[in-house]
Amino acid sequence: MRERLRDILAHRRFQRFIIAVILANAAVLGLETYPAVVERHGDLLILVDHVALYIFVVELLAKIYVERSAFVRDPWNIFDALIVTIALAPATGGLSVLRSLRILRALRLLSVVPSLRRVVSALLRALPGMSSIVVLLSLVLYVAAVMATKLYGQTAPDRFGSLPTSLFTLYQTMTGDDWGNIAREVMGRHPSAWIFFTIFILVCTFVVLNLFLAVVVSAMDDENAEERAAKGLDAAHHTQRILDELSELRKEVAELRGQRTLG
Repeated sequence: MRERLRDILAHRRFQRFIIAVILANAAVLGLETYPAVVERHGDLLILVDHVALYIFVVELLAKIYVERSAFVRDPWNIFDALIVTIALAPATGGLSVLRSLRILRALRLLSVVPSLRRVVSALLRALPGMSSIVVLLSLVLYVAAVMATKLYGQTAPDRFGSLPTSLFTLYQTMTGDDWGNIAREVMGRHPSAWIFFTIFILVCTFVVLNLFLAVVVSAMDDENAEERAAKGLDAAHHTQRILDELSELRKEVAELRGQRTLG
C-alpha cells in the first residue's frame, strides 16, 4: 500500500493536478480582492478555497505516511508543511492577519515545479558569496553618503541634508530612479558634481550589482552540473542493474541446460 501510494505521489499526472490546484487557489485568492466578485460569488470562492486546502492536507498526510522519518529530512517537505499549517490556523480575532497569508499557498509551486526548485536551490547556494558583495556595496554606499552629505548637504538639504537622507538618495540613484533630476539639482551650484554621480553609478550599478548576477549564475551552473551528474549516476545504476539481471538470467539458463543434459 505504501509503495503504491508513493508511485501515485510521484506520478507526473498527480504532480500536474497539484500544480493546477495551486494555480486555481491562487486565482481564487486574487479574485477575493474584488468586492464585486466577492458579493456575487463569495460562497463559490470559499468552497474552492476550502477544497484546495483539503487537497493540500491530504497530500501532506500521504507524504508523511509514505516517507515516515525521511519526511522531516527534506527541507521542501518542511516548507510545504509550514504553508499548510499557516492556512489551517484560525483567521479570527488577533490572528486575522493570517487570512492574508493564505496567498502563501501559491509559493508551493516552488516545491512542486522542478525548474523553480532548482532556481531557489541555486539562490540559497549563492548566499555566502552574495553576503560579501552586500558588505562591499554597503561600504561603498556609506563612503559615498558621507562625501555627499559634506559636499552637497547645504545645496540640496532635502536630498543630502543628513547621513540617512543621503543614504536613501544614493540608493535611489543606484537603482536608476530619477537620478538625472537629482544630479541636475546639485549641478546647478556644483557643475562638477556629475563626476561624483558618474563614478558612483559606474561602481555600484555596473560593477557591484553585476557581481550579484555573476554569483547567482555560477551557483546555477553548479546546481545544473550536480543535477546532470546525479542523472548520470542514476542511469549508470540502472544500466548496471539490468546487466546484473541479464547475468543472473544467463546463469539460470545455463543451469537449466546442464540439468537437461544430465537428465
